[in-house]
Amino acid sequence: MSAADNLVLQVSNLTSQYGKVTALNEANIRVARGHIVTVIGGNGAGKSTLLNSLMGSLPTNGHSTGQVLYQDRNISGWQVEQRVAQGISLVPETRELFGSMSVEDNLLLGGFRLYRSGKTGWKERIDEVYEIFPRLKERRVQHAGTLSGGERQMLAVGRALMAQPELLMLDEPSLGLAPRIVREIFQIIARLRQTGVSILLVEQNARAALQVADYGYVLETGEVILEGPAKELSDNPRVIESYLGLGNKKAEEE
Repeated sequence: MSAADNLVLQVSNLTSQYGKVTALNEANIRVARGHIVTVIGGNGAGKSTLLNSLMGSLPTNGHSTGQVLYQDRNISGWQVEQRVAQGISLVPETRELFGSMSVEDNLLLGGFRLYRSGKTGWKERIDEVYEIFPRLKERRVQHAGTLSGGERQMLAVGRALMAQPELLMLDEPSLGLAPRIVREIFQIIARLRQTGVSILLVEQNARAALQVADYGYVLETGEVILEGPAKELSDNPRVIESYLGLGNKKAEEE
C-alpha cells in the first residue's frame, strides 16, 4: 500500500495493555478508502484488542498509546460515541442484537444516530440493506433471537450499515458458522466494496479473508509480523504453513 493511497485509517505504533499485560505492541495498519483490509491471526493474537482500541472501547483496565488517524484527524482521545458519530462502525463477534425485537426494528435502531442528527433519508436506507440482504427482508417481522447464526450475522452487518459508515470494522464474522454460510457471508462482504465503504476485517479464517481482501496483515502475539497485498500473503510460505494448511482447507470444504 503506497503512501499515495487515499487513507481512511492510519494506525501508528498502537500499543494496548490490560493492566501490565501488553496485548498489542506497536501495530501499524492502514486502510485505503473503498478497500477491504484484513488482519488475520489465531486465538489470542490481539485481533479483538486492535478493534476495541480503534473503537475506543477497551475495558476499564485497558489503555492504549500510539496514534490513530481517521480521515486525517487524530481520534486517539475520542470517546466511542464521537467515533460512531463520525462514521466508524464495529460489528463485534458477539453481534449484540436485540433478540426480542424484530429484524426491522433492529435495523431501524442502527439508523437512530442519523435520525437524531436530523439527516434526511435515513429510513430509506433500510431498502438498500434489504437489497444487500434479501433474507432479512423475508424475516423482517421475525424476532432477531429466532434467526439462524448466518442470519444473525447478516442482521448485525445490516444494522451497522444503517448508520452509513465510512469505516466498517468486522470482528470474526465467520465465527460459529457452517462453511456454506461462511462462503455466503464473505461473498456479501466482497460486494460491500461496491458501496464505497472501507472495511477492516479481522478473521481467524485466513483463506476466506484473503480471498476477499485487497491488503492484509498477519498478527501474532500482539505484533504485526507480515503485511502485503492479499494475493502475495496467500502465496507466502509462512502464511501457507500457519494458516492455509491442507487441514484447514479440508475443514472449510466439509
